[in-house]
Amino acid sequence: MTTPPSLTSALAGQIQKAITSAGGWMGFDRFMAMALYTPGLGYYAHDSRKFGLMPGSGSDFVTAPELSPRFGLALSRQVAQALQATDTQEIWEFGAGSGALAGQLLEALGPQITRYTIVDLSGALQARQGERLAAWGDKVRWVSELPAQMYGVVLGNEVLDAMPVQLLARVNGIWHERGVAVQDGVFVHADQPTALRPPLEVTGEHDYLTEIHPQAEGFVATLADRLQAGAVFLLDYGFPEHEYYHPQRSMGTLMCHRGHVADTDALRDVGEKDITAHVNFSGIALAAQEAGLQVLGYTSQARFLLNCGLLDGMEEATLAERAMVQKLVNEHEMGELFKVIGFAVNSAGNPWRGWQAMGFGVGDRTHTL
Repeated sequence: MTTPPSLTSALAGQIQKAITSAGGWMGFDRFMAMALYTPGLGYYAHDSRKFGLMPGSGSDFVTAPELSPRFGLALSRQVAQALQATDTQEIWEFGAGSGALAGQLLEALGPQITRYTIVDLSGALQARQGERLAAWGDKVRWVSELPAQMYGVVLGNEVLDAMPVQLLARVNGIWHERGVAVQDGVFVHADQPTALRPPLEVTGEHDYLTEIHPQAEGFVATLADRLQAGAVFLLDYGFPEHEYYHPQRSMGTLMCHRGHVADTDALRDVGEKDITAHVNFSGIALAAQEAGLQVLGYTSQARFLLNCGLLDGMEEATLAERAMVQKLVNEHEMGELFKVIGFAVNSAGNPWRGWQAMGFGVGDRTHTL
């Protein structure tokens, strides 16, 4: 389902007014936030279908829980271990999408969890999640703000990549922040000199475009501040810092998704497509550690899911089910590009006991961060 032209025009109009009010230039992070989250108009705030297996469904992309329920079943084993290790009984899921993962975890964990809290800014997605999760009644709730204290296991599957990023462009040896302006009624990129820099020096003199992620890092720091007992597992596509800011990755990682087709022009068709950037997992780990969390591990999605028993019972699976599971672990699909990072709280009330998270038992790559 495409976005009605009236909504797209209204969103573009709001962004243009905001750019004018800001003096003719807007940082890309603010543009991305408005394009994705403006109430009623942004990509994640209106009723178009986002998640699905095939373009014919009217969807734009597929996430792991839609590929196979075995994704949620494998993750549930790690969640169950973390709940027991931290003596908690609640799950917090950020950006629950279609509600598929929540349904898989609620079914698998049953009485092991007393409450499943979803944090999602999209009213349209909340409504769809509510329909899908109605069978679990009052066990499921939705909140738009975090309480001062949280307890339990926090999950975010493809959440960090949708958080607004700042763009940095080195042009003729000079670093600029790349923002957005309006020219002849059309959004265009516009650069301003800046003191901002990537966290690693990018060698060479060639022009270079990349992203920095203060919002995602701030999000993890907030979790650390609020989580009194529990663990955090974040699954997303990305790299450690030395790969993210490699001199050869000179075009950045910004990408848009619509109808299962990717493009790199975030300034066109605002509100009609997703805008994402890969995750700098080193920055996420550092922000978490500085805020008091312990790193449980970091590895590929394939290794994490295999460690959590993804293939258990596969001998009874149909050929179609096996094909979908292969997409979760194959290197050229989600298996290698997607990573998982885990954290646990270390507080006076629940001192660190050094438990080994099963998802990182084999193939932990924390040393590469």
